[in-house]
Amino acid sequence: MHAIVTILQFLILISVIVTIHELGHFSVARLFKTKIERFSVGFGHKLLVRTDKNGVEWCLSAIPLGGYVKFAGDEHVSSMSPDAKELDAARTAIVAKEGEGAEKAYFHFKPVWQRMLIVAAGPFANFVLAIVLFAGVLMFIGKGQTPASVVSVEPNSPAAAAGFKPGDLITEIDGRDVENHQDALTLIMMRADSTIDITVLRDGASVVLKATPARKEREVGSGGHRIKAGRLGIEMGGDMRWQRFAPHTALVEGAKMTWQVLDTNVTYIGRIFAGKENGDQLSGIIGMTKATGDITSETMKVKAPLEERLLLVALNMITMAAVISVGIGFLNLLPVPVLDGGHLLFYTYEAVMQKPLNSAIQGYGYRLGLVTLLGLMLFATWNDLNHTGVVKFFGGLFS
Repeated sequence: MHAIVTILQFLILISVIVTIHELGHFSVARLFKTKIERFSVGFGHKLLVRTDKNGVEWCLSAIPLGGYVKFAGDEHVSSMSPDAKELDAARTAIVAKEGEGAEKAYFHFKPVWQRMLIVAAGPFANFVLAIVLFAGVLMFIGKGQTPASVVSVEPNSPAAAAGFKPGDLITEIDGRDVENHQDALTLIMMRADSTIDITVLRDGASVVLKATPARKEREVGSGGHRIKAGRLGIEMGGDMRWQRFAPHTALVEGAKMTWQVLDTNVTYIGRIFAGKENGDQLSGIIGMTKATGDITSETMKVKAPLEERLLLVALNMITMAAVISVGIGFLNLLPVPVLDGGHLLFYTYEAVMQKPLNSAIQGYGYRLGLVTLLGLMLFATWNDLNHTGVVKFFGGLFS
């Protein structure tokens, strides 16, 4: 029963996030009066269908793992840009059927800047969703913050070597502002084996210390999940300050939190390409589903009335949805063909060269992009199986 509830929770979560992503594409496309054939929540067999006055077919489909927008006349599954010959043939067919000028309502005949905005609107919608969700939590629940104040320093640790002292208040790490101990912890974890500048407030004056977080194994979350991440050897603490925000300040803080999550993603991916991380923290559908279940299980163990525990579950799910939404927005902006970022790359070429990229080259690019994406999914799934102990279990059977 727990597994079923966990899977349902995750399916609802991911479907809402991806639907918002597709609504971003849809809304900007409609703004530019682009003809749209279908908006589907889910994939595969259509369970429910309704056609609106604009001729858009709204569908609820059988496989609840996101959704898609299908533009009228878009024959390529990947929305690959047609070449000049294909465009001419499509224009002729549309004009013959609908009259002169009708082609201007079709996506591939829109100015390249409009196509770029339509494509970018999906990831942008994910970031907006994250900001709104974070802001909602900050308005109605608030935010508890413990200062990044050094309570103690471990002997012979990187922090001791760098000159940290009890009472130091960390204000900046590697050029990023630090507002609380969680900010400091995240920034340190993401910079294992890298020498960084850390600014502390000591006796009223700012002091810059150079430190190299050591790569140490630590447990994160619940379920015994352990990763190797940066550790300085300091204990931080202080009086927690709980604060609720007015709507306008909540939106500003929500934007800051969204940027922090995005910055963490960008930093981690960058460190992988730089050879400073092995990518073992990348997670896929299995890992995210497990995390959803773990959060619910741990929250329901809290000794509190049922309504309070359910409120905590909802709060945690909203926060997790915001984090996942940022991740999906970031992933889609990567310059990989088949993703939104790949489309933007091709449209940038078209804007500069005043013609679409050769369709054969696009085709090779999309194949390469698909292989890259599948490889990334397999790698993330392998990580998930390792983290859940499945690989270790089956390895033990044959050892």
